Amino acid sequence: MKIWENYQLDQINRLEPRAHFSTFPTKEKALLNENKYTHAFKNLNGVWKFLLVDAPEYSPSKFYEPDFDTGEMADIKVPGNWQVQGYGKMHYSDLWYNFPINPPYVPTENPTGIYKRQFSINESFRGKKIILRFCGVDSAYHVWVNGTEVGYSKGARNEAEFDITELVQEDAVNDLTVRVYQWSDGTYLEDQDMWWLSGIFRDVELLGVPTKGINDLKVVADLDDDYKNGLIDLSFTLRERKGQRIEVELIDSSGQEVLRQEITSEQESLQAEIPNVAQWTAETPELYQLLISVYEGEKLVEVIPQKVGFRNIRLAGEVFLVNGVAIKFKGVNRHDYNPRNGRVVSKEEIEEDIRLMKQFNINAVRTSHYPASYYLYDLCDEYGMYVIDETDLECHGFELTGKYDWISNDSDWELAYVSRMVRMIERDKNHPSIILWSLGNESAFGCNFVKMTEVAKKMDPTRLVHYEGDFDVEAADIYSTMYSWLEHPTKQPLMSTIIEKSKKPHILCEYGHAMGNGPGNLKEYQDLFYAHDKLQGGLIWEWFDHGIESYTEDGKKYYRYGGDFGDDPSNKDFCIDGMLMPDRTPSPSLYEYKKVIEPIQTTAIDLNKGEIELLSRFDFQDLKIFELHFSILEDETLIEDGTISLPSIPAREKAKLSLPYNLDLAPKPGASYFLNISYQLKATTAYAGKGYELASASFELPIKAAGVEILPNGKLQVNETQTTLSIEGTDFIVTFDTVRGTLLKLVRDGQTIVERGPKFTMWRAPISNDMEIINEMKKQYFLHLEHEIVESFDWKEIDQAVQITVNTINSTTNSAWHYKCTYSYTICGSGDVLFNLEGTPSGKIDSAPNMLPRLGVSMHVNKDMNQVNYLGRGPRENYTDSKEAGYLGVYRSTVEEMFTNYVVPQANGNRMDTRWVALTDDRGQGLFAADEAGFNFSTSYFEEADLDNAKHTCDLKEREYVVVNIDYKQNALGSYSCGQWQLEKYRTTFEKFNLSFRLTGFNAKEADAPALSHEVINVPL
Repeated sequence: MKIWENYQLDQINRLEPRAHFSTFPTKEKALLNENKYTHAFKNLNGVWKFLLVDAPEYSPSKFYEPDFDTGEMADIKVPGNWQVQGYGKMHYSDLWYNFPINPPYVPTENPTGIYKRQFSINESFRGKKIILRFCGVDSAYHVWVNGTEVGYSKGARNEAEFDITELVQEDAVNDLTVRVYQWSDGTYLEDQDMWWLSGIFRDVELLGVPTKGINDLKVVADLDDDYKNGLIDLSFTLRERKGQRIEVELIDSSGQEVLRQEITSEQESLQAEIPNVAQWTAETPELYQLLISVYEGEKLVEVIPQKVGFRNIRLAGEVFLVNGVAIKFKGVNRHDYNPRNGRVVSKEEIEEDIRLMKQFNINAVRTSHYPASYYLYDLCDEYGMYVIDETDLECHGFELTGKYDWISNDSDWELAYVSRMVRMIERDKNHPSIILWSLGNESAFGCNFVKMTEVAKKMDPTRLVHYEGDFDVEAADIYSTMYSWLEHPTKQPLMSTIIEKSKKPHILCEYGHAMGNGPGNLKEYQDLFYAHDKLQGGLIWEWFDHGIESYTEDGKKYYRYGGDFGDDPSNKDFCIDGMLMPDRTPSPSLYEYKKVIEPIQTTAIDLNKGEIELLSRFDFQDLKIFELHFSILEDETLIEDGTISLPSIPAREKAKLSLPYNLDLAPKPGASYFLNISYQLKATTAYAGKGYELASASFELPIKAAGVEILPNGKLQVNETQTTLSIEGTDFIVTFDTVRGTLLKLVRDGQTIVERGPKFTMWRAPISNDMEIINEMKKQYFLHLEHEIVESFDWKEIDQAVQITVNTINSTTNSAWHYKCTYSYTICGSGDVLFNLEGTPSGKIDSAPNMLPRLGVSMHVNKDMNQVNYLGRGPRENYTDSKEAGYLGVYRSTVEEMFTNYVVPQANGNRMDTRWVALTDDRGQGLFAADEAGFNFSTSYFEEADLDNAKHTCDLKEREYVVVNIDYKQNALGSYSCGQWQLEKYRTTFEKFNLSFRLTGFNAKEADAPALSHEVINVPL
């Protein structure tokens, strides 16, 4: 058997797993906690020599020797994945193995990377034990130093250390060779939803540690039953157990020493109680500094720094508690990912991630689906983030074989399973941020998971065990599900079943599939979480779009995804499913999530008196950390503002406040008034500066005066030809095609403003969350192939107006169902066009789809009209099941800014509850549309067909006009790419509708858009 196919061989000469920590020669340097100041450290990252061969057997003779000629080898960056550096083949899949399933065997053609580099060590390594550490290598690998084989390891996302003390020469150049195998028996356990990427992708380090120092340490920092005093249990192992004494110091965040104790090396443990400790939680990440000093006689051998957080985790009936509270996870799933470097991420990138998560109210991370880079855990400890630490284990490809538990329930594979979990726990055991140990992901269930649970609980009884694949919760402590539905057409949805029947705490380890435009329904899930203690929150799938940064020939950046590299089979754009776009731009869904999980819920009591009620959604933190900033706006004009500091409001408590504003004003006719509230940090924190907003609220005030009544008088001239009808006023012309029944153009002051008038449509470009119904929409109902048949076109003159009525039949290719539509236009002497569209379901109604993408009209507007001003929900796109972050107000933007540039082009940019919108050029000439009842609208430079047909952003070509959509309804988003489809209450159905609005060409130098919005058009009919 080939060694890389020997599933019962886990390693050769690899050191026993241990906690990841550093050792320093003095306390002063230990407190700096930088690698530079350790006893001896050398980072081996950089440019290595590299050769890729088709299989291990094709390796050149004696490639591992120091004198091997590397002249023909290429240069490659370490850490790095060789595929993103131009070697081998890029491949993305969510599910499948890329070779026949016959464990433990892998393809004969097994791409193999040979890495070589030289290094030297200085005198700081003299007399030390020298350890070579690999932080991540995919998938399995052998190591040689100076021509001697050091050992072998596998488990791609786990650290491996080798003792090379006897092989390294101090006064000479040393040779290091690593041979990496793309496929190994370990690959059967590494079938995660991500790009298949190989090579040395995490740090390579050389450590020099004292021979009489500490080899491993375990710190348990718990709380007593009253959650008041801290209980610290420190244990460690020494490399040489004789003659040392150990001094332990514990220092609180203010620098005060709270514990100092000496023990002998023979004891190897310490237990102590610390009175009145500050608790660690994600909201209050209080850390103590532990210093462990080892002495030989009076000589200081080493000092080890370790951050400590006191917290308690326990099961209590149907809930699990952190410090006595049934917390709520408001989390995300996160991969190590970079759009240029694959799975190579720096500490700085991870820190940016954590800071951004905190700024968006996220409090939990699941390390899907493997242990993350070790930097992440320190940062989660520091910033405050609950962590579900997940074993590097997924066997998803077996699901389609009919024997999903093929190796999960085969005890011969026990070592392979248990080893990965043990290595994770040993490395990460000292981090307070880790709440749950997760056994892996999507690998069915079986005896190996039972054994993993047993071992995990023996190793660490202070934490709980999670595994979603344990459907009957035989071994795990938590009942975990994915994408559980809120409602279902044929059976009781799982969320209801869990509420009624489950006796275990529940989390959704994945939900809210953030693929493209979406997800919807986040508020409905969060409301359920808040309503039931046993529902302890969930984690969105996922944090980051996994696009590969690419450029067109003319240098335009875009992002490729599965299938773009000839990879087959591939799940295509299923990897583009994050709340962060590949360029780290937060998607609209991240702002929606921030709002849904914000720490303060605001309810209006009596806005005339400024009375509101605050409900804290914190689990631990007091709301006194916030200042409340309020502002009152008349349309978009600030008329009053103020600031108050919030009083002490404990976590999960309510309080009433009275805002000091005065509404004793004479309202402007037709104007709208808004109260905006912003909850901002009173002081700078680790993740955000003073004044940063974490929660907000907005209300329309009960102030309204009737608008200014306008009699739209003016003389009209009507000109009719065989196929056109033109209505001309003092400074405008409106022209219709009498055959097609469409408004051809609207001209104001000689400038064409509308280039094609309102045309009924039921279609919008599919969004990623439509992926499961695209075939139904296009191949069964042909919703993208619309037809309008004109039955009649009539017009008549009334008092200083012309009224046009167009009756149509609207449907799609091969459909027996249709809408009977009536377009009504009233062209006033003032130039105002009053538009109404009425649609009645007709034909074979039973054969119509149960859901339509939209009901509305589309227009073409002069491309110069690129400035947008509107009163509606904003500032970002919003939809009926994703509108919590969309506040009613007056906003200014541009056509370009209103377009959300998703990696995969799709429908976007909708704004709900719009009362008026204006598009103007740089001189104030433009188009105004309004209706007090409200409508949806969007603008862009692309037709729906353009968005539908483009695979990437670089495929989009701007039209020579602006597309303006005004809709009666836009369908919901849902999460049906993976999860709940559109809820019934949010669906656009085959229903009767009526859409009305005023359409006016205007010049802002006469009256701007807000002024026009104050008008009430009175047309005598």
